[in-house]
Amino acid sequence: MKKRDFDIAFRGLALGPHEFRFELNDTFFTFFEYSEYRSLSGIAELNLLKSETVLDLEWQFTGNIEAHCDVTNELYTQTLNNSFAMQIKFGDEYNDENEELLILPHGNYQFNAGQMIYELVVLSIPSKLLGPNAGNGIEDFIEEEEDEIEEKTDPRWDQLKNLLNK
Repeated sequence: MKKRDFDIAFRGLALGPHEFRFELNDTFFTFFEYSEYRSLSGIAELNLLKSETVLDLEWQFTGNIEAHCDVTNELYTQTLNNSFAMQIKFGDEYNDENEELLILPHGNYQFNAGQMIYELVVLSIPSKLLGPNAGNGIEDFIEEEEDEIEEKTDPRWDQLKNLLNK
């Protein structure tokens, strides 16, 4: 897999719908120096609708990664799904300030979809990663906290509590 594998030449495409499919693996993250997660595998699909003045893009990603659970720190496989839509228009100069609109200079005949796919994948990763045993880890954590609280009581307060109970 090379970064240029994500180049999409639109100049020769006929008006109407076109489909592109990108198989992703661990090598993909190396293009962006992103190594927090391992074992990426998935498919990014692009439905491109070409008209005379605009390219409408609809992205869909399904796949998975290996990640560490935020609760148990256990390595597990996280399923990922994401989609988004955007447009490409043409203008005097390149502009990608709007996440839903990319402006390419007149005369361009292709764009690299790598950054778009990268954002599609990374934004599909949940902010809180909970593995299959995360529920057990939370219960254990709560029990440990409660035990620590019970052990830390001040004996003077215990004597005052006894006065209230009499």
